[in-house]
Amino acid sequence: MPNVTVFDRGTFEVEMGKKLVLALEDNGINILHRCGGKAKCTTCRIEILAGDFCEVTNKEKKALEEKGMEDHLRLSCQIYVSGDITIRPIMTVENSRIDAGPRPAD
Repeated sequence: MPNVTVFDRGTFEVEMGKKLVLALEDNGINILHRCGGKAKCTTCRIEILAGDFCEVTNKEKKALEEKGMEDHLRLSCQIYVSGDITIRPIMTVENSRIDAGPRPAD
């Protein structure tokens, strides 16, 4: 199983093909996902520091462009774990002081 390493938080195993946003939430990382994982709000954005990750989907690219997001950021609701990855969450419950939002679908 692939390992997900979260900057300053640790490493955990995740089953292949799981949505990254769900892997983070299921392992105690309070990532935001205000739109429920639909690539609309961009609150689940992360910075990929190292590792394997899928290409940007058209849906994700459109959302990032509409919000004027930097090229090095990705949406964790649009990434399916396909190998070891190291990330840094950008928006969390702790640093934003708002609730995470509805749980994204599998």
